[in-house]
Amino acid sequence: MRVVVPFGTRDPNSRLDPFLTPDERRAFATAMCRDVLDALADYGPELLVDSPVDLDAPTVVDDRPLGAAVDAVLDEGVPVAIVMADLPLLQPETVDRLFEPDADLVFAPGRGGGTNAMVVRHPDFRTDYHGASIRDHRAIAHEIDASVAELDSFRFATDVDERADLAEVLLHSDGVAADWLADASIEIQVQDGRVGVSR
Repeated sequence: MRVVVPFGTRDPNSRLDPFLTPDERRAFATAMCRDVLDALADYGPELLVDSPVDLDAPTVVDDRPLGAAVDAVLDEGVPVAIVMADLPLLQPETVDRLFEPDADLVFAPGRGGGTNAMVVRHPDFRTDYHGASIRDHRAIAHEIDASVAELDSFRFATDVDERADLAEVLLHSDGVAADWLADASIEIQVQDGRVGVSR
């Protein structure tokens, strides 16, 4: 099965500004992407990027918005797995679970309504990544009469968007992204019973 990792390189993780500078955000996004590629290594992942990158994986450059770029991949034929690049908690055994269900579509929902990964086996499915995409993807599946399975996984659900999400990386990963945070002097902070990060 073709496994594709979309990776937006131009202004990644904008919601981490101003905690991280633009250069730091790019470096951290690349570190997270490395973790995802490592977790997917047994499946031969390829990158789908909006500009060239220096990462050790086959790469397709497509500067269109995410949905259009992913749909172009689906147009080439299914089955295809799409796994987002900001999932630094992924591990190989977690990834294996994504491919286990025998369904036309397998969704791994993200916290906050996103779709962090999917397996597409139905030729008529196309994406809609705007807003609450998991809701929209369920609706599209219903419209095309596709069978659906959903993966309930903490590691797939944890994408990094906000400063608070960095704590999850430090607490639950020992990969490249966690090392990058440690090297940047970002560490766990517990205040008033709440866990966050400081530097």
